[in-house]
Amino acid sequence: MIAKHVFYEGRVQGVGFRYTVRYLAKGFDVLGWVRNLPDGRVELLAGGEPDEVDGFLQAIAESELAGFIKAVHAHPAEPGALAGASGFSIRA
Repeated sequence: MIAKHVFYEGRVQGVGFRYTVRYLAKGFDVLGWVRNLPDGRVELLAGGEPDEVDGFLQAIAESELAGFIKAVHAHPAEPGALAGASGFSIRA
């Protein structure tokens, strides 16, 4: 299992970004969450098998959200960061 911590910059708030990401997550075997940050970015933490996580992030990049994303900063995260997580959710 792997986990990735991703930050999206651009016009990523107020456009249904989190809801679209949660919908896309349903097509993959991933755990995690997505949330808006006060500075206008969106933060995502996703974990699962490497092919599932990478496929999920690729699906986001190829979705209608691509036009709103100006920059993506992805970093490995400790799989333990998702301990106790079930499913994929939107955090406040």
